[in-house]
Amino acid sequence: MAISLLSIALAQAQTKRTENILVLDDPKNMPKASIQEVAWFAGHWQGEALGGLSDEYWSQPMAGAMFGMYRLVKADKVVFYELFRVAEENGSLMIRLKHFHPDMKGWEEKDATVTFPLVKLNEGEAWFDGMTFRKNGPDAMTVYVLIGKKGEEPREVKFSYHRAP
Repeated sequence: MAISLLSIALAQAQTKRTENILVLDDPKNMPKASIQEVAWFAGHWQGEALGGLSDEYWSQPMAGAMFGMYRLVKADKVVFYELFRVAEENGSLMIRLKHFHPDMKGWEEKDATVTFPLVKLNEGEAWFDGMTFRKNGPDAMTVYVLIGKKGEEPREVKFSYHRAP
């Protein structure tokens, strides 16, 4: 009986939002994880997404965290930037990011970040609440992100990356 109740509790910790996006139903059920388990994010990644060139950099793990930068370029102009980090928090992993206009004025309030707590971790897959990373070999990665404006139904957006030369 205890095993089946545990199975039910774990199953309720996540809900499938879209084909490739999970939602964390209860923050107390974040899986245990270390930064080394997502070290494969590290590097310079490029691909087409959102109607332009997506350019993403992830640092190597250090001190329980990885730091990164994203930019979207259309018609040879930057549309926006993101600064982000994934770090060990309370025995699991959390992505925190901030968006910036091309002139580096922030979208979020000064002390606010957009957060993505870890939902599930498999070999070559990291499912965060609203964002999923999939390793497709040593030099390819797919990222799925739930994107939407306030008051609109969010949609899943796919970023197909290859390791930049």
